[in-house]
Amino acid sequence: MVVSLLVFATPALAGPADKVFTPDIGYGESELGLKSGAASPLAGKRAEVVSVSYGHGMRENWFTEVSLKQSRGVQNATMVEWENKFLLASRGEHLLDIGFLTEIEIPLAGKAVSEMRFGPLFQTRSGNWQLNGNVLFEHPFGGLDEDNVAVGTNLSYQWQLKYHWREVLEFGMQGFGELGKWNNWARSAQQNHRVGPALFGELALDEDHAVKYSAAWLFGASAAAPNHTFRLNLEYEF
Repeated sequence: MVVSLLVFATPALAGPADKVFTPDIGYGESELGLKSGAASPLAGKRAEVVSVSYGHGMRENWFTEVSLKQSRGVQNATMVEWENKFLLASRGEHLLDIGFLTEIEIPLAGKAVSEMRFGPLFQTRSGNWQLNGNVLFEHPFGGLDEDNVAVGTNLSYQWQLKYHWREVLEFGMQGFGELGKWNNWARSAQQNHRVGPALFGELALDEDHAVKYSAAWLFGASAAAPNHTFRLNLEYEF
């Protein structure tokens, strides 16, 4: 029961379609996105998530995006998400790009609960190498644990190592994990850790239009994690 609460009752953190957030802001640019992912086995089932999104760089330090997400398998639900990213500091001022994420998820159908996710985003580059690391907190509203007590705020992390080889093909590694409640981590066997290789790229259509992609194949690095997770993210920027 505890494992299912940590891993399955927090779809925004453990969702197989999740991407690694970056503090990059495309001011004045719009994007249409398609994210999909599948993880198995998860509670003896195959979990699948698909979402479509529209985002826009409202200011030089603010990007906002709205998504419609459908999950099937472990949890069957339709949800709407509102994501906001803020750039707090850039490499021109500091060693790191530092951003902050807020995201609200509200169910439209199914048994999912409303959730809020927030936390700092970090990025740095050295030569052709780029490193990202994020610490995220998630608080569900309306969820109950096995003692009928409201579920508290959970802690997760994301990291990404990317080598900028060519614009159309870059490669690296990604990792995701959920640790349990932020102030009372779960035992190691109940934590969810996933890691694996990733590919990235951008195809320029003209000066103002491009298609970006990222894909990752993640392997379970803990007993509570699915054995395999595959995720694909496509973005059309204009």
